[in-house]
Amino acid sequence: MIRLKDVVKTYENGTDALRGVSFSIEDGEFAFLVGPSGSGKSTIIKLLTGEVVPTSGRVIVNGFSMSRIDEWQIPYMRRTIGVIFQDFRLIPGKTVYDNLALAMYAVDASRREIQRRIPYVLELVGLDGKAQRYPGELSGGEQQRVAIARALVNNPSTIVADEPTGNLDPGRSLEIMTLLERINALGTTVVVVTHEKGLVNHFDKRVIMIEDGLVVGDGVGSYEVKE
Repeated sequence: MIRLKDVVKTYENGTDALRGVSFSIEDGEFAFLVGPSGSGKSTIIKLLTGEVVPTSGRVIVNGFSMSRIDEWQIPYMRRTIGVIFQDFRLIPGKTVYDNLALAMYAVDASRREIQRRIPYVLELVGLDGKAQRYPGELSGGEQQRVAIARALVNNPSTIVADEPTGNLDPGRSLEIMTLLERINALGTTVVVVTHEKGLVNHFDKRVIMIEDGLVVGDGVGSYEVKE
């Protein structure tokens, strides 16, 4: 579960990124977090992953209090949350298999676990047979699927996708969103951060709208997202 309660985040340069944000996302939910550039979406991601801490208020991620988390707890918290980035962040000189294996080695997975888990996850995202390919040999959509596989490989309870379709054409974007919907149907909580109105309005999901550091809308259905 993700819970933000009266969260304020003011950066050292004086920027008020969040000005009292409250919402909860229950286990197994699919939610869009939307809003224009500079609305506070990126700050929320940083709070959820422990990159920054709130100035005030409470942030709870899968049982961990991000306001009071000890440094030694952060790796354990991050095992519960997989993050998908817009720019993929794959290592070009390593194969698809090795990109995923590195993510598993980071949490001390055994070689046997790695050999068992990676083929399953690649099949799940539609990339079976591509384990020995390099990122440069794949299309943009396939690279994004590798990034999704990497986020899934340690079996997190929550996936946060940060503008996951920002570098893809509309057709590929719809494929990626449909894949995330399928992953959610398997029980994983999915939070998609985006400003793409068309994608948001295509899916009948919960939409949390952020604007000027505040929640200005929260409900199921279409929202007029500012471009």
